[in-house]
Amino acid sequence: MKEKMKIDIVSDVVCPWCTIGYKRLEKAIIELNLQDKVDIEWQPFELNPNMPKDGQNLTEHISEKYGATLEQQKESQAHMTAVGEELDFTFSYSEDMRMVNTFDAHILLDYAKDFNKQTELKMRLTTAFFSEQKDVSKREILKQALIDVGLNADEGLAKLDNEEARKHIRTEQAYWKNLGVSSVPTIVFNRKSAITGAQPITTFKQVLSELANEA
Repeated sequence: MKEKMKIDIVSDVVCPWCTIGYKRLEKAIIELNLQDKVDIEWQPFELNPNMPKDGQNLTEHISEKYGATLEQQKESQAHMTAVGEELDFTFSYSEDMRMVNTFDAHILLDYAKDFNKQTELKMRLTTAFFSEQKDVSKREILKQALIDVGLNADEGLAKLDNEEARKHIRTEQAYWKNLGVSSVPTIVFNRKSAITGAQPITTFKQVLSELANEA
């Protein structure tokens, strides 16, 4: 396999199934020993582009957006927590958890790409949100995440006020939406085929094996 397999993951930082989907994909890559043969790039998608600055209570948000009852939400969260445990990821839900705006997080993920730190920063941010209940729209949280993965925090944060950087993320979001991406995670292989949702590890292994054989 001469060229690396290109995998684009269209996702949001505050999307639990995106985290589960990635962790399953990661397991499939490791089990097939393809770590050096894939190139993963994270692409921006906002589940809640109009989320106000101070966010919204998660229970209230899910009820409004999806019509889910409190009981349904608790059931879903318990299921995600159990799945997370299987994949060594901690989902720590609470009644005062808030859904937040993620636009700035996407700018920083784009910045991290230049230093091959995208996946590291993505997982740091998603861990901050789901495991540590931190507000990933706040600059001090974003700054700490940059520091934690060894990036230049001042340089990264400066991007948040850069109109060109902001416009670039909007353009990227529009690109994937125009291709028909309406739910996340959407995982695109070599810009030719895609699967949506947190598929089982076996499904990812099948797709990766086929692509590796083709190459």
